[in-house]
Amino acid sequence: MPSPTVYARSYERIARLCTAGGDTRELRVRVLRELRDVLGFDAFAFLLTDPATEVGCAPVARIPDLSDLPRIVRLKYLTPANRWTTLSRAAALSGYEPAKRGPMWAEALRPLGVRDLASAVFRDRHGCWGFLDLWRYGAEFGPAELGLLDRIAGPVASALRAGQAATFTARPPGAVRPGPLVLLLGPDLRVHGRTPDSDAYLARLIPPEEGRAPVPAAAYNVAAQLLAREAGVDAHPPHARVPLPDGLWLTLRAARIGDEEPAWERRIAVTIEETTPTERLDLFARAHGLSARETELLALLAEGADSHVLADSLFLSEHTVQDHLKSVFAKTSTHSRRALLARALGT
Repeated sequence: MPSPTVYARSYERIARLCTAGGDTRELRVRVLRELRDVLGFDAFAFLLTDPATEVGCAPVARIPDLSDLPRIVRLKYLTPANRWTTLSRAAALSGYEPAKRGPMWAEALRPLGVRDLASAVFRDRHGCWGFLDLWRYGAEFGPAELGLLDRIAGPVASALRAGQAATFTARPPGAVRPGPLVLLLGPDLRVHGRTPDSDAYLARLIPPEEGRAPVPAAAYNVAAQLLAREAGVDAHPPHARVPLPDGLWLTLRAARIGDEEPAWERRIAVTIEETTPTERLDLFARAHGLSARETELLALLAEGADSHVLADSLFLSEHTVQDHLKSVFAKTSTHSRRALLARALGT
């Protein structure tokens, strides 16, 4: 077992990684490397989440069998124990009696010989920005190891939020917009069909390895959330908003189709469409840490309100409105209303 000094230094290194900023994928890879050296683990899944729905997307993951991913995702979402949507601090499945560890343990982890799974969530007052699962075969996770995951939760949440904020850019005029994109999944989350352009956008969400088809992990996650909602495990809606590198945001939604009975045997349609302006504004405000009043002001600006209308609508003086605008400009690294809206709306 490493000494407290080892854990303290590991926290300091991860905190520095978080303040350095940058791409959320590269950040997660670097954090995982640091945790691997100190904690040791055999498999992992580190996902971003929609800050409002808390549905996962864009995973950085390594599991024993990639072909088993749909089943693993389904069982993860159907497991109440240590579910990231209810976690307030890092925890391990070994803290439960085996009978209470849930379907992921009973049907996937234990048959694979996994000894323990540690989970951490990365949340702040603006939303949930990601969660992490670490699998270990050799030993259970101890209090000091969970303590390190607890300590890094704040810095990592802030860094993930900043990384999401950086994805908001003004897209060039005439940029291609996605057409109708649909994946058809079975109740086991296996893909049964898709529209022609779906693979191209899935590959942009998670670039596949050379020569391999894209992995529809984001689609698995929203569909699994639908199953969790139907099972009464979690009430969040089955959709997630996901950024692409060029400033485009996509929204994935899951719904049952057909009228066969029982309902849980119906196939699941996952639609992929451009995120609406209203949804983009919500994400932009959360990612940049805007206050409730600043978020309200941003929405009015997007509707074309000038300073006089802003003051009337918000029951503020025009001077106070200008103070709020300055604060928004500072938080979003913009210097004009036009530039602010261009980034927020992607136009």
